[in-house]
Amino acid sequence: MEKVAIRAYPAPGMILLAFDWDEGSRRKDFLGFAARRTPGFRDPATRRYAPSSWLLNRIDFNGPADPEQPDFPSNEAPIQKFLWWDARIGDEDRAAASAGRNPVFRYEVFPVIGTPGNLQPLAEAAGTLDVTLPAEVEHDIGTWFNRAVLSSQGFMRKLRGMGLELDDKPSAEQARELRRWLANGLDGVVPAFLRQAREAVGAIYHLTDELFIVPALDTFSRNHSLALVYDAKKTESADGDRVSPNQPAVDRLKDRVAFFPRDKAAIMHNKYLVSGRGLAGRRPAAARVVCGSANYTTGALSTQANLMHTFDSSALAGLYFDRFKRLKDNPPLSSLARNARWSSPITVGDAGVRVFFSPEASSQRESIDTIVEAIHRARSSVLFCLFTPTDAELRDACFMAGDNGKMMFGLVNRIARPKTDEAVRADQIAALELYHRSRQGRDVIGAERFRRSDTPEGFDTELMLFPGEAPPPFPPVIIHHKFIVIDGETAQPVIYSGSANMSNNSLHRNDENLLEIRGSRRIAAIYLAEFFRLYEHYRARAAYYRDREMPSSGRRTFKLRSDAGWARKHYSPGTPEYKSRRAMAHE
Repeated sequence: MEKVAIRAYPAPGMILLAFDWDEGSRRKDFLGFAARRTPGFRDPATRRYAPSSWLLNRIDFNGPADPEQPDFPSNEAPIQKFLWWDARIGDEDRAAASAGRNPVFRYEVFPVIGTPGNLQPLAEAAGTLDVTLPAEVEHDIGTWFNRAVLSSQGFMRKLRGMGLELDDKPSAEQARELRRWLANGLDGVVPAFLRQAREAVGAIYHLTDELFIVPALDTFSRNHSLALVYDAKKTESADGDRVSPNQPAVDRLKDRVAFFPRDKAAIMHNKYLVSGRGLAGRRPAAARVVCGSANYTTGALSTQANLMHTFDSSALAGLYFDRFKRLKDNPPLSSLARNARWSSPITVGDAGVRVFFSPEASSQRESIDTIVEAIHRARSSVLFCLFTPTDAELRDACFMAGDNGKMMFGLVNRIARPKTDEAVRADQIAALELYHRSRQGRDVIGAERFRRSDTPEGFDTELMLFPGEAPPPFPPVIIHHKFIVIDGETAQPVIYSGSANMSNNSLHRNDENLLEIRGSRRIAAIYLAEFFRLYEHYRARAAYYRDREMPSSGRRTFKLRSDAGWARKHYSPGTPEYKSRRAMAHE
């Protein structure tokens, strides 16, 4: 009997598993997979591991688990997918990995046959894989993704576990704990970076986080040199005044921090810091850089999906430091655009890294055309996770990859502000677009889908806004990522990530930084794991709403299938599902 093929994509806070069973194509009684982990889940009270635990499923053959009851173990409710993840990674496990004592988990994946009343996991066909949990920092590169899932059963369990109900306003301590859970370590990246620094400079778009970042900058600047370029463009405040959102932080820190206002770009959209020695002298020596998609705001760290990287590389940090020196004099865009180009490749740990600093000249598209060309050269897959991308060539290239038979998935946060004062439905202003293997396979979840009155059947009511917050003028940003992963499941992955939104403004009118990361299977695995965590979370909701709006004669309930029909497309050669199953589960 053929065994299950299993492959892991480990991230510091979760492990994505891809599995395949070729014999399933010949079995009409194939009902899914059961997955077991050894050691099992850690008991929160005793902090001890169970000897082993079955990975959990939210639904079974009768529907979703009751919100007050635990989810179903997969040996009782088989996983009817070829991708699943283990998110039961505790803080102790992550701390052990960071200390070099990387935990190892053994996964056994069993094909399950039979009927709902007589499930038969096939032990003789089980696939087994040992997976080492990675640390956030390995090979001189740090990688952090936040959770950023307010609209989730996990956040509601966290809320209720603190004794809070939907309409309760948390105390300051409770709010901080909830924010930390959502931040998933992203809250500590900048404070930890500064604790290791002697001097620092940076370029920051929004500097408003009073929980983690501004206090860290305050503490650092009392004994160390700190200089910051900041976006000084003024916006209208609630009382009608035009001020920079960064002004309160500037006023708080100005006696100890050298601030350089930047107002010659549409927005100074960078968010990075550089540490080193002698940065204000004649022989500066840059050593490290922290950068990414996350603005230095409380929402960006916690409720918007974002990431940060650190690089222990004097060569790469030196490039970011040189950019700081150019920006601090507030030059016109034309001056910066004359020298816009990709840097030479720099080896950092197990990756080859290049950086591109925008803006470019109006006639130039070198940064984004490089991405488009890389997508056209993709061997097997393209994944994109983007906030309001407007570049048509880039989007068409991604869709063409799917049209040409490659694995293609996309998650886009679209915001379209109304051009008039007329009332516009929330779901016409903000929506999540999900592209499922092809340009035709598209789901859209409007902001209206996150209302309390629209909770999926069997789910606990979820929140869209942080508890106690007033609704903003426009629906909040959910996905703020700006990354594209090409051939992420292969030995030669390519990642594009940074501050740029893949738009005309990010090309020609903003100050931005864009990274190219090549050749690191380790980092690509983290990106893939985190992408599918978000993608499957929102796609499950899209599937529910789409199904609910169908005529009752064609409607499916939110439950497992009692036959092998769930897998049919995945075993049909030539279908996108077939190609993605093979790509993810096999080397």
